[in-house]
Amino acid sequence: MAKHNEIGELGEQIAQKYLQAQEYRILTTNWRWGKGEVDIIAQKGEVLVFVEVKTRTNNNFGQPEEAVTTKKQQLFYELAVEYMYQINYEQEFRFDIIAIVLEPKQDIQHYQDAFFPTW
Repeated sequence: MAKHNEIGELGEQIAQKYLQAQEYRILTTNWRWGKGEVDIIAQKGEVLVFVEVKTRTNNNFGQPEEAVTTKKQQLFYELAVEYMYQINYEQEFRFDIIAIVLEPKQDIQHYQDAFFPTW
């Protein structure tokens, strides 16, 4: 497995533990549809939360959350719509980003309601 894939998997494991500690219920991970994937789909109370996890070894090349581009947000929205259609969900939902920097000291930033595409 490529090093960047290992870092991504580690970040997703860290994010899941973090969310569970914050009383989120993990519904599914690595949900795929078409050419896209949602890292974590969770629920907090009555809110369905689609989580994009971005992990970096360090922040020498910028913050992890900066990698969530407008194009990525649009794809994420399309995936969320499809997931909600498949489970017949018509309640509140949001998009979160969990940004993780592993070194020199592990840092986790949780951006709730990080974006909402308006196309």
